[in-house]
Amino acid sequence: MHTSLQAPTPISQHPLWPRAIGLLAVLVFAMTIPMTRLANGSLADPQWPPLFVASARAALAGVLAVLHLLWVRAARPAAAHRRWLLAIVLGGVMGFPLGMGWAVRIVPASHAAVITGLLPLCTAALSAWWLGHRPRMGFWVASVAGAGLMAVFAWTSAQHSAGGASLSLVADGTMLLGMLGASVAYVAGARLSREMPSSHVMSWSLVLAWPVTIALSVYWWPQGVHSLSQAREQIRPEAWWGLAYVAVCSTWLGFFLWYAALARDAMRVSQLQLLQPLLAMLVSAMLLGEAVPMQAWLFALAVLWVVVAGQRLARPRATSAASVTSPSLVTPPSRHIETGSA
Repeated sequence: MHTSLQAPTPISQHPLWPRAIGLLAVLVFAMTIPMTRLANGSLADPQWPPLFVASARAALAGVLAVLHLLWVRAARPAAAHRRWLLAIVLGGVMGFPLGMGWAVRIVPASHAAVITGLLPLCTAALSAWWLGHRPRMGFWVASVAGAGLMAVFAWTSAQHSAGGASLSLVADGTMLLGMLGASVAYVAGARLSREMPSSHVMSWSLVLAWPVTIALSVYWWPQGVHSLSQAREQIRPEAWWGLAYVAVCSTWLGFFLWYAALARDAMRVSQLQLLQPLLAMLVSAMLLGEAVPMQAWLFALAVLWVVVAGQRLARPRATSAASVTSPSLVTPPSRHIETGSA
C-alpha cells in the first residue's frame, strides 16, 4: 500500500497572500504622513526643513531605483514617455511631498490624513478630464459632496487650531495642492503603465528627477549645520528615522509590495487602500501621541462613504474599446503609481 504525501502549499500561493501583502503595503503608505511629521517636526519644535525632506527622500530613493533598473536591465524610456514621466516627477516626486510636508509641520498628521481621504475622487475627476473618461453624473455629485465635507472639516478645525485659523487654512491649502500633484502623478502613471512595467515607471521617474533632487537636497540642507556630526547633535534620532522611512519605504519599497499584491488579485487588493486614511490616523495617535478628536474620525468615515459611492459611480456610461483599455476609475489610484499617497 502506497500513500502519497501532498507537498505543503507555499505561503505565496495561499489565496489570502495577495491581500496580506497588499494590507502591508497600505500600512507602509499610511505611515507616510506620521513619519513625515517626525522628520519635519512642528512649528514649535522644527527638525529637518520640509523642503529638504521632500527632495532628500526622492534623492535617496533614486539610489535604490538606479540599482533596481540596472539589476533588471530595464530598457530606457522612449521619447514619447518623457512627458508622462515629467508629470510624475512634478506631481508625485516633488509636488505631493512638498505640499504634505509643509502641511504636517503646521497641523497634526491625523488632520492631514482626513484630507487625503479624498485623493481617489480627485484622481478619478482628473482622469475623467485628462484621459477622456465619462463617469456618470452621480460621480460628480459625490465629488462635490466630498469637497463640501473637506471644506467644513477644514473650517471647523481651523477655529480650534492652536496655531491660528489662518495658518491652519494655509496648511490645508498646501495639502490640497500636494493632493493635486499626487493626482497628476497617478493619472500619468496609469497612462504610462500601459506601455511599461509599473515598477519601471516609478524607478525611471526617480532617476529622471535625480539630478534635481540631489541639487535641491544640497541647497535646502539645514542652515547652520556644516557636517553630519553636527546634524546628529541638532536633529533628534526620530527625525532621522522619519527621513529614512519616507525615502526607503514610502517612496520606493512600498510600491513593490503594492504591485506584487495587485498582480495577483487586483480587484480585492485595490479596495484595501480605502483604509489608508483611517490607518494613518491610528498610527498618528499611537506613534506621535496625537489626541485625534472624535470630529476627525466622523469626517474620515463620512469621506470614506462618499469615496466608496463615488468609485461605484465612476464607471463610464458607455463601454468602448477605449474604456476597456483605460485604467479603472473604480479602484484607488495607487493601483498604478504613487499616495503618498500616498
